[in-house]
Amino acid sequence: MVKRGRGFICLILFVFMMVNPGFSLEKRPMTVDDVLNIVDVDDVVLSPDGRHVFYSLRKLNWEKNNYTFSYYLGDAEGRSSRLFLRKGLEGSNFKFSPDGRFLSFLSKVGKHDQLFLIPVDGGEAQAVTNHPVSIKDYQWLKDCSGFVFLADEARSEEEQKEYELGADAVFVDESPNGKENARFSRLWFFDLASKTAINIFKGKLVIEEFEVSPKGDQVVFVGRPDTRTNYPFLAEIYLVNRDGSGFQRVTYNQGPESDLKWSPDGEKIMFHAPYKQVKGGKYELSNGSFWLYFVSKGKFRRLASQHQGEMYGGIKEWSPDSRYFYFNELHGTKTNLYRIDVEKDQLEALTDTSGTLWVRSFSQDLRKMAYIYQDYQTPPDVYVSDLRLINPVRITDSNPWIRKEILLSSAQIIRWRSKKGGLEVEGMFYLPPQHQKNSQLPLIVHIHGGPAGVVENSFRPEFHLFGGLGYALLAPNYRGSTGYGDEFLQALKGEVGDGEHADIMSGVDYVLKHYPLNPEQLAVRGWSWGGVSTGYLITHVHRFKAASAGAGVYNWAAETGPGFNFDVSLWYIGGTPWDNPEEWAKRSAITYVKNVRTPVILFHGGRDTTSSVNQSLMFFTALRDIGQVPVRYVKFPREGHGIREPRHRRILMIEEIRWFEKYVRGKDWSYKKRKTS
Repeated sequence: MVKRGRGFICLILFVFMMVNPGFSLEKRPMTVDDVLNIVDVDDVVLSPDGRHVFYSLRKLNWEKNNYTFSYYLGDAEGRSSRLFLRKGLEGSNFKFSPDGRFLSFLSKVGKHDQLFLIPVDGGEAQAVTNHPVSIKDYQWLKDCSGFVFLADEARSEEEQKEYELGADAVFVDESPNGKENARFSRLWFFDLASKTAINIFKGKLVIEEFEVSPKGDQVVFVGRPDTRTNYPFLAEIYLVNRDGSGFQRVTYNQGPESDLKWSPDGEKIMFHAPYKQVKGGKYELSNGSFWLYFVSKGKFRRLASQHQGEMYGGIKEWSPDSRYFYFNELHGTKTNLYRIDVEKDQLEALTDTSGTLWVRSFSQDLRKMAYIYQDYQTPPDVYVSDLRLINPVRITDSNPWIRKEILLSSAQIIRWRSKKGGLEVEGMFYLPPQHQKNSQLPLIVHIHGGPAGVVENSFRPEFHLFGGLGYALLAPNYRGSTGYGDEFLQALKGEVGDGEHADIMSGVDYVLKHYPLNPEQLAVRGWSWGGVSTGYLITHVHRFKAASAGAGVYNWAAETGPGFNFDVSLWYIGGTPWDNPEEWAKRSAITYVKNVRTPVILFHGGRDTTSSVNQSLMFFTALRDIGQVPVRYVKFPREGHGIREPRHRRILMIEEIRWFEKYVRGKDWSYKKRKTS
């Protein structure tokens, strides 16, 4: 008997598929462990000459219950990539030197992050700094003579010893502290030739970001007097010379500034800020504007052409001639590359994809860009192209198994009119793979966070996980979402709870009318503001059979101080619980907790300071003691506002699915891990 090898079998299968083009290997639904095993791309940096692209891949390490990174240097033509950093070495804040000879990054040496260099042409990475505390950020000088770097003020040897022995009492909201101990910031110039660091700034400010002038003689930065969570308006712009002289404050506008970028001609500084401020730290809720500061004249000019949505996930950069400013912006559910003609204040879209395109790096001449692209059925990967997406080159194919093995949900953008004010609302609607047209599907409503968040056209593995279980899913971009202009963003002011729920339930009624859905099998889920909204919704609506709420706030008055809520006080509710108590109670789910008829599972990170952790315990205790509905509360130790540890993520997904299956479909569901070869 003749033995046939694997190669022969593959050849026969290939020939069969060519003769029978309708044939395909059987695909399967996505599982919980598939979601955990997805490889993420990050740290995308294009070399100044556009010939190389550096990137990292993040992979699950189940044994260590974390994610590990591998770092690659690829040919920008897509021909090859090679592992660039030795195994076990991890870093952050990767940058090419302006001459392209080195890649720089921050990595741990002992307890502290130091600055490393590795030659692009080959060699080992070497630490070039030995600073007594961690370096937090840095920027090359254009002539490659050194860096400016940011670090916290170091304690004296005796102070550090006492601190480590337990002298760590927090004097809350006493500068520079917020709710935790903080340190004032220090800016340093590090000279590569002499390996010496010179202190540039040692004032009483906490620096959030900085930018070095093209000549390297000045540094502009955003600074605050302390790290208080709910006081972003205290951020202002400052200038200082590289030798430490000439310190000056630039803005006095009672609004937060960010995204500093010095023009190549050295005459202008671009930054982003709200465009309406009033005294007392109040400023208008808006998508904000780009502003120009003319350094020699001391004058400001607002650019009004950028106003649609947030500048998501990408880079902001000047053209070499200082004429154009490039950035990513979200419009509705899609993100593309735009530029402003600075002199004319005219906005131009350079790309027009229906998905999410995040430019992460440009070549020095801005003829090439490296970007991450994704859409609802395409996991994120790295690409290189010109700025008009002509002949893009794919650099990574990080998850080919998804394309080859997994049944993915289909999705479309839908629009409906809200029952409150007739506002047009947009959302993403997902149908499970291989659904039967005549069968009625269960529906999950996913409420995004923010509230100035958005569900864009991007790859959401948990949506496909639910699709694989047979659920349709509606993800509405309710009033208050970003990406739809300032009027839509501001429409939630004074309407917290009632406004977004009118939009959401109008969307539910729309899809029930137009798609094969079962009105008796509805579930709702949300995280952060989505958790807030879920809690409020189930106290007012009894149509849902199950609810899942993560990191929510259910008593706004109790969140004053512990959590992040300046936006609630400033815009969404207004005032404070002591001068506007009726309204704060009216907008809180705990006020109506006796009305809940929906079984609910609650999730929260044990170290969450954005939505303070006791909020879920409060809502859980009320529901449990009232005793009208089943309720569970799962708290995740060590976790903050999001759940990151793989085993915690696995528990969350399994318990949420089990809850939905039990109360939406009446099934006792258990998860069976798929065997892998």
